[in-house]
Amino acid sequence: MCRIKNVIFAPDGASRAERALHQAYLAAFLAAFAAANGFLALRLAACSCAQLDPAALYASYFRHPPTVLLNLLPSLLLTALGFCLTRRAWAAYLFSAVPVLGFALVNYYKIQLRDDPFLAADLRLFRTAGGILGHYTPALSRVAALTLLCAAAMLLFALFLLPNAPRAPKARLAGALVCLALVPLLYFRVYMGEGMYERTVNLDGIENVWSESQVFLSRGFWFPFIRSVSRAFPAPPEGYRAQEAEALLAQYPDGGISPEKRVQVVGVMLEAFADLSDFPVLAAQPEVAALYEPLHALEAQGVSGDLLTNIFAGGTVDTEWGFLTGYSRHGAFRAPVASYVRDFAAQGYETAYFHPGYRWFYNRANINGYLGFQRSVFTENGFGALVDPEEAPHRSDAVLFDALLGELDARTAEDPPLFAFAVTYQNHAPYDDVLLPGARERVASTETGWSESACAILNNYFDGVADTIGQLRRFTEALEARGEPVVLVAFGDHKPWLGNDAAVYLELGVNLDTETREGFYNYYATPYLIWANGAAKEALGCAFAGAGGDLSPCLLMPELFDLCSWGGSPFLSLARSLRAVTPLVHEQGLFLENGALTDTLSPAADAFYRQYRRAEYRRETAGLQ
Repeated sequence: MCRIKNVIFAPDGASRAERALHQAYLAAFLAAFAAANGFLALRLAACSCAQLDPAALYASYFRHPPTVLLNLLPSLLLTALGFCLTRRAWAAYLFSAVPVLGFALVNYYKIQLRDDPFLAADLRLFRTAGGILGHYTPALSRVAALTLLCAAAMLLFALFLLPNAPRAPKARLAGALVCLALVPLLYFRVYMGEGMYERTVNLDGIENVWSESQVFLSRGFWFPFIRSVSRAFPAPPEGYRAQEAEALLAQYPDGGISPEKRVQVVGVMLEAFADLSDFPVLAAQPEVAALYEPLHALEAQGVSGDLLTNIFAGGTVDTEWGFLTGYSRHGAFRAPVASYVRDFAAQGYETAYFHPGYRWFYNRANINGYLGFQRSVFTENGFGALVDPEEAPHRSDAVLFDALLGELDARTAEDPPLFAFAVTYQNHAPYDDVLLPGARERVASTETGWSESACAILNNYFDGVADTIGQLRRFTEALEARGEPVVLVAFGDHKPWLGNDAAVYLELGVNLDTETREGFYNYYATPYLIWANGAAKEALGCAFAGAGGDLSPCLLMPELFDLCSWGGSPFLSLARSLRAVTPLVHEQGLFLENGALTDTLSPAADAFYRQYRRAEYRRETAGLQ
């Protein structure tokens, strides 16, 4: 017993052999704990998506040994570095466990709530993520609880049964330097190597190769997370040359907006706004069909179609910034950038932004300035006096539309024309799974056979949407009564969250298979409407009627400019040409060519798309002159 104690704690009286065994004992347990954390992170990844069989996905990792190794290496390396820096086993364990398991848990719940993996770029938006998650109450699942219990047990073991190592400062410094030297070597030669990425293709445990979340999870968590670091710092498109991109843009005219056609423009992005009567199972419910009839009547008064977004149930700024910039791909802007907002300002417009939410959400306070908005109104500097921030996700559309009408009414003949863009907050998820007081029961479990929780989520969502449609109609009626020409562009940002892992959609039998056209539209499509009052129709010589076609958010502004007979910037003209080739430019590499959903364009279309991407990258990254 004394010998075992000497091996574990290595007191001054321990023999050389006992001290050697002590060091081996420390190394073995720390390595085992580091590996255990890696396996726990893998297990969390396998259990993240309810549409997948966690046991099958977890087992599939071990049929691809490089995948397992690449997911364990971060934990092993961080543990070794922490031990070299602190010489304390418990500190070394925490140095590894906090990021390795913490990030894996964030990914687990992010996919559960939003079907969206945790990427390196999300580290720049931690405050926003906290604001989002604050509205949810994710349950402590069995796998999450087991992860935390295992981590606590290993920490206690390290605290009491893995004592400090000898000081040996030179040896620990050398070890720390070796660990740090391995970081860039592993990143560039292993994690970012295309050969390794191809070797770890794993289709065994997933169902949809077009699902970003499922493809991400097919390689665990830490391997794809580390690879996502490169996406936080985007590289130029293949074949990019700045001069060639500039030459392509120079081929297009730099058109303006003639003074007699400078009408007021109001854009409104509607939170989680979708026409769920597009689903036959809901269209068959009389009260649901009746709810959307006023929207359909409004669409018949303007130009409408489907906006084919990149996102589902969250990530609203992808749609927002795509519309405002025209960029098919973008990150969180970190500096002033060319945009359609700036194009309006260059034509003599005043640009203003309205949102009854906090200015820090998605860092909009800064990014709006980067996009070129001359002023922005948020909760902190306007809406907070009009609507309680806690109530805004439930009822704030009336306040927002009143603010827009007030903005228009306050303008005089001497003021410049206005480009106003508003983002609603009403109908933000989650929706309670118990019918809220005052909410109308449009679908009932007793009549549909759906679960009571599913019906409650739907009814609570429908209650907010019905009010939104009513406010939208009130707004257009108020604009029609005005003699000043105004054009409205309204669209939904993404389909609504309806239960974790799209549970309500699946219970209703809605096809969400994005490999099919029907499933793709069910997953990504939201309505858009371009509407003009009588004065604007007369000023612009356009009836603003008919089908607008289905298109990506980045191609919606050219549709507006065409209807208004405006020229636009060279980039907008290039986007017009792209829309004729493919009106869909999806983040997942999907397109619409000749009406067919495809991931492979014809040679001529593909060549033009590649040129467009290079010009787009040039415009986004060139900076402002």
